[in-house]
Amino acid sequence: MTTEPDRAETGGRVEPLPTDSNLDNLSSSDEVLPYAGFTAPTPLPSAPPTIARWLAFGSILLGGLLGGLIGFGTSDLLGFPRWGSSLIAIAFAIGGAIGVGIVAQLTLRAMNEWNAVQHPEDQR
Repeated sequence: MTTEPDRAETGGRVEPLPTDSNLDNLSSSDEVLPYAGFTAPTPLPSAPPTIARWLAFGSILLGGLLGGLIGFGTSDLLGFPRWGSSLIAIAFAIGGAIGVGIVAQLTLRAMNEWNAVQHPEDQR
C-alpha cells in the first residue's frame, strides 16, 4: 500500500514534495558544485585533413576542365561556330565545377562530422 495521497483525495492537485532540511541550512557563501574537480577533455581537431582539402580543390578543377571539354566537343559535333562552341564550353566548365564543388563540400563536411564524433577514451 502506498503512502502517497490519491489524486481524488486532493482534488486532482499534485502536492509538492517536501524539501530536504539540509538544503534550508545553506548560506549564500556555500557553493553546491557537484562536479567541482571535473575537467572536460579537450576536443579533438575535427577539420578534414589537409590532403583531403587539396584533393577536393583538384577535383573541382578537374571537373571544370572535363565539363568544358565535354561542352566543346558536343557543340563542335553539333556544328556550332567556334565562338559558340567556346561559350558552351565555358558554361559546361562552370556547371561541372559547381557540381563537383557541391559533392566535394558535402564529402568534406561528412569527414568533419565523422572526426568530431569520437569517444574521449578512443585512442586513434
